Amino acid sequence: MPMPLWWGQINKRVFNPLTLAQGKSPVLTHVGRASGRTFHTPLDAFPVTGGYLFILVYGSRSDWVRNILAAGSARLLVDGKEVELTAPRVIGRDEAFEALPTKSRRPVRVLRITEFLRMDLAAG
Repeated sequence: MPMPLWWGQINKRVFNPLTLAQGKSPVLTHVGRASGRTFHTPLDAFPVTGGYLFILVYGSRSDWVRNILAAGSARLLVDGKEVELTAPRVIGRDEAFEALPTKSRRPVRVLRITEFLRMDLAAG
């Protein structure tokens, strides 16, 4: 069961700006599906074969996930490099656990998270 969306709103307005200011976390840059604004969302990004995997702590209904699914792409700043990501898709726990590092599975199990976002590295 994902975290409640109201907690995500608090996180977005309070903790995300603090995390962005620190400049240490991976940052996903995406465009708002309705506003057209550019957003920067700090989160954990797990490298997998051919792309990245994101744990959907708030589920697939969170704004940033819906923005990326609508746009079909995003950019990720990780380890000082920006990569273009494409082909976003929500995947289930079984598929995610095949690619997710073993040490990252325990929190996912405890929180009973069942949705993940997988994106591919853009060609070129």
